[in-house]
Amino acid sequence: MVERVSWFSPVHYEILGFFERHDIWISARGLAKNIDYDRNYVSRECPLLVEHGLLQKEGTIYSLTGRGRAFLAGEIDPDDLE
Repeated sequence: MVERVSWFSPVHYEILGFFERHDIWISARGLAKNIDYDRNYVSRECPLLVEHGLLQKEGTIYSLTGRGRAFLAGEIDPDDLE
């Protein structure tokens, strides 16, 4: 179970959950389509997850980082993301 992070909004959990289930690189547009959120909204939120080391970006596509996997596995204290 992923712990609550104060600055996370529901879309952040959806994004990370998608990557937990799918070990792929995907664009914000493709991600938005798969999690049923607006593309522009997802495009604005992914960089925040990159900034905190949970996602990585290469060109226009994103993937989960090792830190992101560790967070999803409960191995990182949510306070470390504040």
